[in-house]
Amino acid sequence: MHIQPYLFFNGRCEEALAFYQGALGAELTQLMRMKESPEPPPPGMMPPGSEDKIMHASLRIGDTTLMASDGNCQGQASFQGFSLSLTPADPAEAGRLFTALGDGGKVQMPLARTFFSPCFGMVEDRFGVSWMIYVAD
Repeated sequence: MHIQPYLFFNGRCEEALAFYQGALGAELTQLMRMKESPEPPPPGMMPPGSEDKIMHASLRIGDTTLMASDGNCQGQASFQGFSLSLTPADPAEAGRLFTALGDGGKVQMPLARTFFSPCFGMVEDRFGVSWMIYVAD
């Protein structure tokens, strides 16, 4: 059994996918737009003009699959109560990932040595997703 995060970007999924491809080297493995659904959505579920929005996408980041969607395309995406954790091999790679994810976001805890890691930090990306960057000791 695997736990796979599924993030809903409320209309900004395509932008998020491109960002993660550049920042993390993520590989897009699947993408389906609303208009490509084999079944139409129930009446009133999707706002008019959302046919090109993302119904489902899968990204491969290292050995992990991250799934994403535009969801119902209404309102701001809200990511609270969790962080995604990345474990790069060394502090140099941690710094690169931290900087890339922080572009347009905000640092929650700068990268630094801690009692449990030679390099650990937390950053919220431009979409409001919280990331922990952790190099194993």
